[in-house]
Amino acid sequence: MMNISSDSSTNCFDFALDRLESFNQSFKYGYDFSFWELKVGISLLKTFDMYIRKCRRRRSSQDTRLENEMEDRGNAKSDSLRLSSISFKIQDLVSGISLGLEYTLSRCNDDQPDESDFSDIDVDCECARYEENMRCFFETDIKESGIIDLLLCYSLGDLQLVIDFIDSISENLKHLCKCYYGVDEALNTVMETLEEKLMFLKSFIRFATLQGVEGQQLKDLLVHVEVVALNAASLICGSWFKRNDQLAYKEMESEISQLIHKKIDSFDPQVRETYINVLTASKLSRPSYTLAMKKNKHLVAEFIDYLMRSLMKLLESYPSFPVPVKDQMLKLHEGVRFLIILLSRQQEKFDELNDEMKNCIGFVVSDAGIVIFSLSVNEMKEGLCNETGLALSRLVEVLKLVIAEVGHIYALPSSSSLGFPRTNELGSLDFLLETLKELASSTADSIAFSNNQIHTILEDLVLLRSFLGNIVEQRNQNEKLQALWSRIMKVAYSAELEIDSALVGDLREHCLDAVAGDIKLMRIEAEGIYNSIRYDGETQRVTKTTIDMPSQVTVPISSEALVGLNDEVESIIDRLLRGSEQLDIVAIVGMPGLGKTTIVNKVYSDPSVKFHFHVHAWCCVSQAYSKRSLSVQILCCIDGGSSIQYLEMNEDDMADKLHKFLKRNRYLIVLDDVWDIDGWDLLKHSLPDDCNRSRILLTSRFQDLSLQMKPDSKPHHLRPLTSKESLELLQKKLFGKQDCPPTLSEVVLHVAKYCKGLPLAVILVAGILATTQQDSWEEVARCLSSTIFVDSEHCMETLEHSYNYLPDYLKPCLLYLSAFQEDRDIPVRELLWLWISEGFVQQTNGKSLEDVADEYLMDLIGRSLVMATQQRSLGGIKTCRIHDLVHEFCLAKAKEERFLQIFHADDLPTFTGPCYLHRLCICPTTSEGPLNSSLFFPNLRSVLLFDFGSLPLDRSSVKFPLSKLLRVLHLGGRFYWGTCFPREVLFFVHLRYLKIAWQKGEIPSAIVNLSRLETFVVGRRLTINYLLPNTVWNMKTLRHLVVFPNYVPNYGIGFRFPIDNLEGSPDLKHLDTLTLAIDPSSRSLQKILSKLPSIRRLTCLEVNRRASAGNHNDILVLNYLSFLESLKLSGFAGYESR
Repeated sequence: MMNISSDSSTNCFDFALDRLESFNQSFKYGYDFSFWELKVGISLLKTFDMYIRKCRRRRSSQDTRLENEMEDRGNAKSDSLRLSSISFKIQDLVSGISLGLEYTLSRCNDDQPDESDFSDIDVDCECARYEENMRCFFETDIKESGIIDLLLCYSLGDLQLVIDFIDSISENLKHLCKCYYGVDEALNTVMETLEEKLMFLKSFIRFATLQGVEGQQLKDLLVHVEVVALNAASLICGSWFKRNDQLAYKEMESEISQLIHKKIDSFDPQVRETYINVLTASKLSRPSYTLAMKKNKHLVAEFIDYLMRSLMKLLESYPSFPVPVKDQMLKLHEGVRFLIILLSRQQEKFDELNDEMKNCIGFVVSDAGIVIFSLSVNEMKEGLCNETGLALSRLVEVLKLVIAEVGHIYALPSSSSLGFPRTNELGSLDFLLETLKELASSTADSIAFSNNQIHTILEDLVLLRSFLGNIVEQRNQNEKLQALWSRIMKVAYSAELEIDSALVGDLREHCLDAVAGDIKLMRIEAEGIYNSIRYDGETQRVTKTTIDMPSQVTVPISSEALVGLNDEVESIIDRLLRGSEQLDIVAIVGMPGLGKTTIVNKVYSDPSVKFHFHVHAWCCVSQAYSKRSLSVQILCCIDGGSSIQYLEMNEDDMADKLHKFLKRNRYLIVLDDVWDIDGWDLLKHSLPDDCNRSRILLTSRFQDLSLQMKPDSKPHHLRPLTSKESLELLQKKLFGKQDCPPTLSEVVLHVAKYCKGLPLAVILVAGILATTQQDSWEEVARCLSSTIFVDSEHCMETLEHSYNYLPDYLKPCLLYLSAFQEDRDIPVRELLWLWISEGFVQQTNGKSLEDVADEYLMDLIGRSLVMATQQRSLGGIKTCRIHDLVHEFCLAKAKEERFLQIFHADDLPTFTGPCYLHRLCICPTTSEGPLNSSLFFPNLRSVLLFDFGSLPLDRSSVKFPLSKLLRVLHLGGRFYWGTCFPREVLFFVHLRYLKIAWQKGEIPSAIVNLSRLETFVVGRRLTINYLLPNTVWNMKTLRHLVVFPNYVPNYGIGFRFPIDNLEGSPDLKHLDTLTLAIDPSSRSLQKILSKLPSIRRLTCLEVNRRASAGNHNDILVLNYLSFLESLKLSGFAGYESR
């Protein structure tokens, strides 16, 4: 047995932790959590021991400087003995635990017990005993003995001690956050905040020393931080050793919050003074290092990042600042964020700056800290004092000069304009009118708008809306009309921003006075111009050449659309079925729009190919992928299962499973749209070569990729369509099985000729012609013929024409598709709900919004801009997608029109564009990890976050604040918010669409505050049902309550309605779609259904199956649901519906 010396503290703790690890390896019977808890306790004691021992050394060195007064020397000796005693006790306690663990472990190793012998070794009891010993020691020897107060007296500001102490506490906090996650969300959140704040203090110290701060200013900061750290250590120890006491949780949460608020944040005047004095001294000191060094550059960037978070917290927590103050703060935010990006990018870029600019950056950082720490909340609410306001304005101007100076290195877009979107302008105006009508008819005195003012603005905007509707088709031919249109929309957007901000509490005094005046002027100007158009004939009415598509269209599924190229199909099949016995790669290469995916799909579905290969799989690669996402696609194709079972596996297990599936099987795997060699490198080790003629069939724009994968692999260059094939395809798209009318044959041949064999160009032109009056086809052909050639750039020109020929109401619907992942099917139902919530769908008499939205989709399909990929069993489209070139066009056009900003997750930290974005979509990239960002978009209306594939993300992974003006919040894929329904979402009163997932099923009654909510989708993660509050009956706008997708076929997950006082509850008159979880034997089912008079799609899922078995009513009465179109029942065996 190893002896542990009590004066070898490091060995003592390390030995105990090593024994725990050995213990954990020996016992594989579910005790790992007990061992982990014990490890956390030992780590906490190790932190205290480290600090006490260093305090003793520091005290010893101080004793030599004490005056020769007997009383001082006596007190010092007494204090030193007390500290020594505590340190020895800690080490003895841990040594005893180590010896006990060693003894138990030796019993296991000597006896080699089987599972039945473990009754003699009660592991949980052993761990609990050690835990209790540590708890008692902390409560009596540390907490109650006054040692903490003694240590506080020793806070003399030792730099390295403070840094080491913070690092140790931070490590413990990370362990504790893992433990409290899902147990006490509030305590977990405050622990995470404390860890972040301690890292800020560490960063502050490192920045100050880097800038050459010394003397009293540095000492004051170090002493302050040391006191904070010691209090933090005491609190987290107390929370851990009392973790089974719920009352202690609340107490610790409160005490940690107080520590953060009073001792770390700059709200306390004394703390603020300490911070400002240090930063002021940093401007007067000579830096001990130059910013040119990479390490120092990183330290400065780290400190700026924490300053940025403080500023963002102010902006997020206190929205109702005066307009000039908030505008200056947003400019400060933008400038400081630029400094972070500047310091975080390549060293070579930074080295291009001259030494004067590098030193200037150091001074600017200090000034930014001084200004941010000086911003008092009360002062900001009332208006800044002259000194602070002047400093803020001066700093903003200096930041502008810095940005201008380094513009040769980083080109930045202008962000001075609010950048309102130029697409769906009338839809936005309709939203504003809807809000104004609600305010005008409301009896609630919720905001400080006078009723007369609201009525005046509403009256003027109704007239302006009518005017804009009348000049939609004339404005593009008249500069005066276009200019007036832009001014009207700018005023309307400003009015919408002011009103919506007021509704979330950001009320600005007299905010609507100026806006109301501008609207009145716009009305007067519009009336004058309209009269001049009517009487002076200044503008001729433009003849509409486009026609509306019929609402019922026979839609071909995309995989069937292939004309010609039969020789190509045969050639590719021949290469797959013949040739080398070894695994081979057949690459189909060619420019975008040539039909690579279509022809490969034809080959993949050929009966001879299906018969020849034992295993078939299709995998879309594109530009955003991961090893896990690629493997999941292939595995799901092979066994036909759900992706959820594989997403929970680690990558190595998944790769091994894929290898086993393919081993000794002749397989064909399609890799569609490959952009680089990396995707192949991720997969190739899972693809066995059994010399049985297995094949990889890939499509790519790049002909050298197959040679990189396999040097002797010859790519197959897909040829364009012949003139005859182009004409055949064009006629098929325009006339179906009918012949081309003789009067149109010449123009059709002319168009087919200029498409130069590009199938996508043929299809796009057909979409334009199909929606244009036939007597205008020649004009369209002349316009197109100058731009259609044989490269993707001119294909983009064709798409531009297709876009310009769209009715205005379809343009936002098409651009919105750019938010979805390339080469992925889009669920149509969710897409239509999003369109409606965004305001793209116009109300039509006699039709529901969902029906109109469906007609919009059918129109886009009929124009060949969208492809239907799956049909519903009862008719209609289930999924759709767009061609990758159409996707590229929509991405570019959405950005150009300021309609939608697409972020790849890796781009978030370095985004330098304007902060006034309207819609934001975050898409996955090849890397995986938290979405760290210092972004702040105060006017954001929509956030779309799509599937990140392998790893689940939670709210802590998305580190940017959400605007309270949100209308759409779509958190899809494997994102989940946390344990409980997010409270912050309850303040998003403008929300119309919410998709979210969380762990516990309760929904708070305050969800009724979301009075505009139309669609509520739960992205299910766990097998729980979601209990709606009683207030749900008052949510009059609800149209869709859905749990989607439902991954578990035998376990239905849905919404449970409250059943108290059903007779007295109002109806949900607009509810259209519902996933209902209920006990079918209960009497509540029929009562609930009677409250849903407009329901069209109903899914009923049985709960409490055991209780209801053999005791239920066999009749399910549904005949009063006159609008019901779709009914799905799960667990309702023996029931008959009427």
